This record gives sequence, structure tokens and C-alpha cells, in this order.
Amino acid sequence: MIIREWEDKPHYRGAREQLVKEIENQGIKDPNVLEAIKTLPRHFFVNISYADRAYENRPLPIDKDQTISQPYTVAFQTELLMPVKGKKVLEIGTGSGYQAAVLAFLGAEVHTIERHKELYVETSELLQQEKLLEFFPVHPKIYCYYGDGYKGIPDEAPFDRIIITAAIKEIPQTLFDQLGENGLLVAPVGDNYQIMTKFTKKKGKIKEETFGTFLFVPMIKGTE
Repeated sequence: MIIREWEDKPHYRGAREQLVKEIENQGIKDPNVLEAIKTLPRHFFVNISYADRAYENRPLPIDKDQTISQPYTVAFQTELLMPVKGKKVLEIGTGSGYQAAVLAFLGAEVHTIERHKELYVETSELLQQEKLLEFFPVHPKIYCYYGDGYKGIPDEAPFDRIIITAAIKEIPQTLFDQLGENGLLVAPVGDNYQIMTKFTKKKGKIKEETFGTFLFVPMIKGTE
């Protein structure tokens, strides 16, 4: 059971501003992505024991041996998917819900799937909390699902964007099939370390671009 800090104290707001400066210095340029990081209260997405560390530019533990990704990584993946306003996005690996919130803040319709039942329940509740919703410019469109990310959400396909937030050795054809024409899929691909990869689908063919190394927890098949 996650206990959360629901107050957005002045020092949290100041810490977000510093965080934005840090990730901007690391190369994040999109002003809309930077605004999302500056606005959304990342400390809402972690246990209260980590609230004062929420604006460190590093991953933090959450339930089920998972992590909330480093803010720079969230911003980096989001920037690769841009623009997302008005786009239908599939997120594989809801986790803390922070990445889904960033995408929704930017105007995406987010369909996010989580394999851990406890995380799915906790995060689904968080993403509906009025105290969180107050930070969005308009009511966010976030739809949560419990299931196996390798299967995606075929009933909601096609998607304009797909983002995978766990390390995957190879993208399953199932997910490429759910990606719409001219769609983008962004994922950390690899085993011990991962290469951030953007796949573009045009006329049924997949173009691949790579963007440096990262380290994610592994993506696992099935549910629990």
C-alpha cells in the first residue's frame, strides 16, 4: 500500500524548476515536454518516504520491485514520440503512472497496460485523484488496463504512438500490428543494457533509428 504526500509545497515547486534546468542542459529541448515536467508533481507518484527525493534526476523504487523512471529518461522518450497532442498512445508498463500522466498532460489519449495487479489498482486510483487532476490544463484522457504488455490492447488498435517503458529484447509483431500507418514506437531494446530505439511504420514497413544507451528493468510476459 503506497502512502502519498498530497501537498505541493513550495520547495517541491522549486525543485521541479531546478530539475527542468538540469534535463534541459542534458539536451531536452521541446518546451511542451519541459512544461509537463515542471508542472506535474512527481512526488505524488512515489511513496511518501521518497517524496523529498522525487525531483532528483534518477529512478526511484516503487512497489513490485519496479521503478519510476529517471525524469530525463521520461522526457527523452516523450520527446521522441512528439507531437502527441490528439494522438492515441499505447503505453506498455504503467508502473507509477508518471509517464502516462506526462503524455496526457501533452494532450494524448493514453491507453496504458500493467502486468502487476497491485500496481494496476494503485496507479489507476492515483490517476483519478482530484488532487492530481488539478495539475492538468484539461481533464486527462488516461485509460488503464490490467494485462500482458506483449499482447498490447488489440481491441483499441490502431495506435498513433506506442511507448514501452521496460527493457525488451525484441519488439513482438503483435505490437507492430497495433501501430497505425505513420505511427511511432519507442522502446529500450536490449538485454544487459538497452539502446533507445524509435520505429516508424510507413506503408507497412518499419524504419529503425537509435538514440543512445539506457538501463531499464526487464519487460516480462504474462501477468501476476
